Amino acid sequence: MRFASLGSGSRGNALVVESGQTRVLLDCGFAMRETVQRLARLELTPDQLSAIVVTHEHADHIGGVAPFARKFNIPVWLTHGTYNYFGNHSGSHAGGQFKDNQPLHLFDSHERFAIGDLEIEPFPVPHDAREPAQFVFGDGARRLGVLTDTGCSTPHIETILNRCHALVLECNHDAEMLRNGPYPPGLKQRVAGRFGHLDNAAAAEILSKLDTSMLQHIVAAHLSEKNNLPGLARGVLSQVLNCETEWIGIAEQETGFSWRQIA
Repeated sequence: MRFASLGSGSRGNALVVESGQTRVLLDCGFAMRETVQRLARLELTPDQLSAIVVTHEHADHIGGVAPFARKFNIPVWLTHGTYNYFGNHSGSHAGGQFKDNQPLHLFDSHERFAIGDLEIEPFPVPHDAREPAQFVFGDGARRLGVLTDTGCSTPHIETILNRCHALVLECNHDAEMLRNGPYPPGLKQRVAGRFGHLDNAAAAEILSKLDTSMLQHIVAAHLSEKNNLPGLARGVLSQVLNCETEWIGIAEQETGFSWRQIA
């Protein structure tokens, strides 16, 4: 089982998870041509994707989903709330509508489902979207937890993320940088709120509550380009894990990160 990122941040997000012959794209916030180019960096083509799984309807996660899925006839999995968003927003912000015969699958964010060789466990998160979800991907022996786009933690989140072999964990902003940064007051309040995004300290607190005895990889993701620095995110997470700062990976906006194998 392995995973890689096409890019992570406010200008677009996409993550690939692979097990056996199954490859799932988690979100697609990039234009079609750019998505194809970013997949090529991982030596993948669109026809090798088994499905697209969607976290929520914000443009940096879903903006490219509908056109990409239409073009390459890729099945899409999404919550009822996210699906309903498409019914009311057919313009460019939503990436347009799905075609009539588009293979769509609606899932409950409390119920596991399978796509090929991957078992996928969704879980709800506090975020300002209609029915946002994050996921644990498993192959029966290994587990990859993904947690981004949540304003705070919950006991349910922490229970599900226990004993993962790999984690992609949001470190969106440094609280002080956000307070003193260029965002207008309303946006600062939204980002820092209970339904916004995790700051570095909040991410570290979540990590401190988890059983990380199985952890092989951790990647800080969805870093703000204006309100955070990779060194700050690495610093707080490495303190929790008592590891070298360079062991903490960073999901970059432009380059994502290359394949990471879970043994």
